[in-house]
Amino acid sequence: MFSGSADLYDLLYSGFKDYDAESAAIAETIRAGHANAVRVLDVGCGTGEHARILTERYGYHVDGLDIDSGFVRIAQGKLPGAAVHAADMTQFDLDARYDAIVCLFSSIGYVRTLDGLRSAFGRFRVHLAAAGIVVVEPWFEPGVLVPGRVMVNQAARDGVTVCRMSHLTIEGRLSRIRFEYLIGRQSGIERATETHELGLFTVAETIACFAAAGLNAIHYPQGPSGRGLYVAQAV
Repeated sequence: MFSGSADLYDLLYSGFKDYDAESAAIAETIRAGHANAVRVLDVGCGTGEHARILTERYGYHVDGLDIDSGFVRIAQGKLPGAAVHAADMTQFDLDARYDAIVCLFSSIGYVRTLDGLRSAFGRFRVHLAAAGIVVVEPWFEPGVLVPGRVMVNQAARDGVTVCRMSHLTIEGRLSRIRFEYLIGRQSGIERATETHELGLFTVAETIACFAAAGLNAIHYPQGPSGRGLYVAQAV
């Protein structure tokens, strides 16, 4: 998925994504829902930046899970005392239960379909300890994104300059983002391309998928980065 950009991800997002503030909001959400929570699973953990802050600053023991092997490698380096699993969020089976399961920065959209959403929430429920909570930051609802939108991000550090341009298309309930990267180093300029597909789900559909997995969810419209937030507990 991030085959062309895993090693550039933290650099690209360092200029505009506030991991500190988002992690503080997530820690507060976990404390409010389960004051005695210790073990946390970050599903779709990416490079492990949220997990690292939740561990170092808020004292949680955070394991990670991501389908992208490059992200797993980077997250393992940031979380030396944790387990970081390479697995699909719709199919994973770990020998562990967690006080909180979080799925942040719209990673849940990568399940693509409502069947995938139900499967992922079912796996979350299986891995939830007694009194545990699930915290999910969604992708956008249908009708919010504008097809044809083009965005450009760039960043530079330690002799590497990267420019990423994205183009969005929508097909039914699927949003498709094509990323084009230009990566400049002293040795020259490289190019990489990725296409990402994320499902578009309504609030009602998402809450129904939580319910199908035995989870009672509440939706908060704002969330840590403006995309909303779901907090769920076992029925």
